[in-house]
Amino acid sequence: MIRILKSLLIMFVGLQALFYGLQNIANLEIAQAFVGGTLSLTGHESYPETMFFAITSPALHAVILWFIIACELAIGLLGIKGGWDLFAARNANPAAFQAAKRYGIASAGLALFLWFGLFMGVGGAFFQMWQTPAGIAALQGAFMYAMSSAIVLLFVCHTPDD
Repeated sequence: MIRILKSLLIMFVGLQALFYGLQNIANLEIAQAFVGGTLSLTGHESYPETMFFAITSPALHAVILWFIIACELAIGLLGIKGGWDLFAARNANPAAFQAAKRYGIASAGLALFLWFGLFMGVGGAFFQMWQTPAGIAALQGAFMYAMSSAIVLLFVCHTPDD
């Protein structure tokens, strides 16, 4: 039973990211406006000065948005593949089941890189996303996605498989 649960949880990490990537593509103009506003430090009245820099190039905004979308799609595909591999190995010996975790671990790890590292670390701290209503909403979402991915990663890696 625990092996099936691990498979499903990895699958959900992947599906969540895939859905967000596809939603960003469906709302590309709005997503680009959000990324552009964040990177250009628009609406930062609380801390109007920065020790760092703003990125005002629309071309760079597009590149960064597409990097985010590519990460979301990669997390999605890795998670779906990882969930399937775990499900397929559910009756296998312990070494085979452990080996089947590869793509699932990559999916959850990449999710942490994106939503904890880039959104919370770089976006939240460097670009001060918390200063705007849309930015704080994105940070709250990133926290939920990062923490759920971290919990799944810990559960898959550090609980007995049987």
